Amino acid sequence: MIQFLYVFVGGGLGTLMRYLISLLLNSVSLPLATLLSNIISCVILVLFVFFSQKFNLHDNLRLFFIIGVCGGLSTFSTFSYETVQLLKTGYFYYAFFNIIFNISFCLSVIYFLVKKL
Repeated sequence: MIQFLYVFVGGGLGTLMRYLISLLLNSVSLPLATLLSNIISCVILVLFVFFSQKFNLHDNLRLFFIIGVCGGLSTFSTFSYETVQLLKTGYFYYAFFNIIFNISFCLSVIYFLVKKL
């Protein structure tokens, strides 16, 4: 039962981080808040995995950070919705670059961090 609490609290923290990022970038018409949230989530995930392996961290911390914080912070559904909205409003190039940037930046962040750590 305690595992649910770790996921719940971590998810709440990740969701609050996501909300704060969206508030900071709400004046930007492009979906940069989602991109930034996804990139930060990738960084947190790789750093946690690295420290987890190095210091043999407890499984509950894995639930807290990977499933909770990263799950609440990253947002594939919002990324998908914003991309469809760009397509519906005729911003095809923005939609294309939104897809490319989200996928390539997040994969690159994970790849290069894993390679460095």
